Amino acid sequence: MNTSAEFRWTSSCLTHLGLVRQVNEDACLDRPEAGIWVVADGMGGHMAGDIASRMIVDALRDVNPGSRLSEMVNNVERRILNVNHDLIKKVEGEEIGNIMGSTVVALVAKKGHCACIWAGDSRMYRFRRGELEQLTRDHSRVEELIESGDLLPELAESHPEANIITRAVGVDELLVLDVDVLEIQDGDLFLLCSDGLYKEVEYPEIENQMTNGSCAEICANLVQLALDRGCRDNVTIVATRFDLV
Repeated sequence: MNTSAEFRWTSSCLTHLGLVRQVNEDACLDRPEAGIWVVADGMGGHMAGDIASRMIVDALRDVNPGSRLSEMVNNVERRILNVNHDLIKKVEGEEIGNIMGSTVVALVAKKGHCACIWAGDSRMYRFRRGELEQLTRDHSRVEELIESGDLLPELAESHPEANIITRAVGVDELLVLDVDVLEIQDGDLFLLCSDGLYKEVEYPEIENQMTNGSCAEICANLVQLALDRGCRDNVTIVATRFDLV
């Protein structure tokens, strides 16, 4: 494992309202200078989800990346947990219903390693040597049913509990964020997205688009594919490519 490897990265992000929703409750962050990329997908009805996702992104917009990956992860986690606390207090103090939350998936990188931090069903994929791999596990009711053997994956989208998220920022006072640390390899391409992408675009189609141009072109092509399918939800994508210096 080469802990001293140095990488340069290029990245891009794109978010779209979609063709059905009236408000874009997604938010994204592209901070290549700090090695931080984020997608947040808000929930809770008109404006509430919009506020929640924006609070996450705003909290991470100036977070200190630190000198080590572990420090960076701790700083990002701390900011997200603070937003969780603030959202719960906000719901208690305002007439906005009983939900004001957001999923989150964040990629942070330092030298030859990166970490994925997430809660909810926004996803991170890695495209390496021509193959796409999903790196996050959805925190959702249907994922629990699939893992227990009670639901076939191909039936997940049509299941009556398909929209139930079991973990998100702003939902419970005790939020547990999943963290996975990974070694970066030359040419790795990471994709962060809200569920508005993968609920419209099939896995092989996403994989096929990962070699089509720059990070900006990949984001644009994938959003267009979602729009071509009717795009019932907001769709947000961040693409980041790592190359050895």
